[in-house]
Amino acid sequence: KLPTINERLELEDGDFLDLAWTAQPTAESNKPIVVIFHGLEGSVESPYVKGIMRAVNAAGWIGLVMHFRGCSEESNRLLRAYHSGDTNDASYVIGLIAKRYPNAPLFAVGYSLGGSVLTHYLAQTGTKSQLLAASVVSAPLLLAESAERIKKGFSKAYQRRLIKRLQASVVRKFEHLDMRSALNLTTKQVKKLNTFVEFDDRVTAPLHGFKDALDYYNQCSSLQFLHKIETPTLFIHAEDDPFLTKKVIPNITDMSANILFELSRYGGHVGFVYGSILKPKYWLEERIPTWFNEFTKDKKL
Repeated sequence: KLPTINERLELEDGDFLDLAWTAQPTAESNKPIVVIFHGLEGSVESPYVKGIMRAVNAAGWIGLVMHFRGCSEESNRLLRAYHSGDTNDASYVIGLIAKRYPNAPLFAVGYSLGGSVLTHYLAQTGTKSQLLAASVVSAPLLLAESAERIKKGFSKAYQRRLIKRLQASVVRKFEHLDMRSALNLTTKQVKKLNTFVEFDDRVTAPLHGFKDALDYYNQCSSLQFLHKIETPTLFIHAEDDPFLTKKVIPNITDMSANILFELSRYGGHVGFVYGSILKPKYWLEERIPTWFNEFTKDKKL
C-alpha cells in the first residue's frame, strides 16, 4: 500500500475534484510530477493506478491522481459526471499544477477512458499542453467499436462488472439530485441498462449534451484527432485487448510524427503482465517511467 495525500479542489460550477498525491511538492520543487487519469469508474484504489504511483514514487518523482467526478469516495454534486471526450477538468488540473509548480517537469498518463480524455486534451492544446511528454494506455479510440466489442464473448464479463458500477454511481445520485426528471428514468429502470450502448444512450448522452449514444461516440472518438498531437506521446496497445477491435489500431497516416505507437500481440486491457503467477511483473510500470525519463535527461533535477 502506498499512502496518499488527498486534496479537494472546489470548482466554479459548484462541484469539486478530488486529487490524491504521493507527496505534496513545495512551490520551488523541481521533481517531475506525473498526472494520472484513471479508467472508467477507477480511482486511486485501482491496481493499475497503485502500480504506476508506486513506480513514480520509486523514481523519486511525484504522482498525482485526478479522480473524475463521482469516482472518489463521495458522489459529485451536479447531475453531470464525466465521459471520454470531456477535457475541462483535466485541462484545469494540468493548468493549475503547471502554475503552482513552475519548476517541475510535468507528465501525464491516461488509462482506458482516461487515455481517451488525455488524447483529446493533447489534440486540443497542441503545442500548449504544458506537458513534456505523455502516455496513453489501452484507449478506446473508437467508442462505438468498443461498445459493440464488449458485448461479445468473455468481454461480456467486463461489461457486466463495469455497468454495475455505473448503475450504482447513478442510483446514488438519486438520493440528493433530481435525476429522475433529468433522465426520465427511475432507479429500477437504470438498473436495467445492461449494455454500454443502452447506458450511454439513456444516461451519458442526456447528462452531457449529446443527442444519443451514437452522437456521443461520433463526437468523442479520439482516433480522428491523433494527427493534431504535438506533445511527444507514447501509445501502448495490445492486439488481444478484450475491449477493442483491430479497427482501433491507427494507420501511420492517422498519427502525427510526435506519437510513438507500441503495439503488443498480448497484454489485454491495461494488463501487460509477465513473469510468473507467483511473481508477476507489471511491464507498464517499467515502460512508462522509462519513456518519461528520456525527457528529463537534460534537466538538472
